[in-house]
This record gives sequence, C-alpha cells and structure tokens, in this order.
Amino acid sequence: MDGSIEARVGDVVDDWLSWLPKWRPGTHTRRTRLCRTCFGSPVIRAAGLTTDVPHAVQHALAMRVKAVIDASVDAYTESTLPLLSREIRANEERKAAVASYRPADGLDPEFAGLELDPPAEREAPYLFTFAELARPASPAAFVAEPAPLTAEEKAAIRAELRLADEYAAEVGGQVCMALYRHRERMRAAVNEFVEPWVQSLLADLDSTLNSPLWPHGL
Repeated sequence: MDGSIEARVGDVVDDWLSWLPKWRPGTHTRRTRLCRTCFGSPVIRAAGLTTDVPHAVQHALAMRVKAVIDASVDAYTESTLPLLSREIRANEERKAAVASYRPADGLDPEFAGLELDPPAEREAPYLFTFAELARPASPAAFVAEPAPLTAEEKAAIRAELRLADEYAAEVGGQVCMALYRHRERMRAAVNEFVEPWVQSLLADLDSTLNSPLWPHGL
C-alpha cells in the first residue's frame, strides 16, 4: 500500500477523533433527501459506522476522507492527464467568473457538502438564501462559451476521464483498507462520545410519548 495514503488516512482519523467530543445533536440543518456522499459509502462501511451512527458523525468522516482522495486524484490529473487538467481549470475559471460569492467554499469538513439553506417554510419571510447569493447578478455576468472540442479532443478527454476514474477507484480502495485498520478505535470513540447523546435523545422522546399531555402537549 502507498505509505503516504496510509499516513494521510491516519491523520484524517486523528482529526475526526479530536472533533468527535465536540459533536452535539441537532447542529446541522435537517436533510430533505439522502446524502449521496454517505449513503451506501464504502468509506463508512470500512470505518464500521454504517449502523446506529448519526449522519452528521458519518458525514464529518466521509468529507475528510473525500478530501484525501480528491487531492490524490487532482495531483495525478495535473501531472499525467494534460487535456483533462486543462478542461477542469477552464471550467473552474468560468464558474469563478459567474459566481463571485461561493458560500460553500472554506467550510470545515463536517459542514462541507451539506445543504446551506434550510427547507423553506410556507409563508415564512426571509431576506435571502445562500443559493441566491451564489447566483450571478445579471445575465451579463455569464462568460462566453469556449470553442467546441473536436472529435479527436473529445475522444482523448474520454480516455483521460477513464484513467482518472480508474485511479480514483484505486486510491479509494487503498483508503478503505487503511481506514479499516482504525475502525476499532473509531467505534470506541462513537460509543464514548456519541452514544450517550443518542440515548439521552431516546430517553427524552420516550418521556414525551409517555406524557399524559401527548399529543396535545406538543
């Protein structure tokens, strides 16, 4: 196994373990759909956190691990796949020109990838949403589309995309193998820092449901 990958995964796990005692229930916006990063993730499965673990706890680990994989794939693409690297840079420049404000940039890993705006409530007034702020101010803000690619360029980029996907799958496998070695201490930390909060929430829910005021007292 690539030693640098194993070392980076170890650093990620250490960082997640140092964050875990700070976690509290209800610190994130409620989700209206399944998280594509965490649901069915081999990373979460390798870490042994697929059951009885709140999504926010899973997500904080998954996004830290994703950053390791993305960094490895970006470095490989930059050094080995020139056409794909050029297209990615051009696309990033177009996005930067269109959206001068990017509310999702610079978030801590436990918040990255989550919905920035809460679900809208009917007839609830609001001044703005983060999604609206990220949109261009006017159609004039859009930049001109690049010249169309030739058939040969398209074929070459598809070939490079396949190589990038294969490399990402390889790195992902290495990351999961490295993560598996830490699953016992991760599960122990969940039992120590997360499970008491979960049990407290369940006890509060049970107390509420057994109240003589329920459901009128809610």
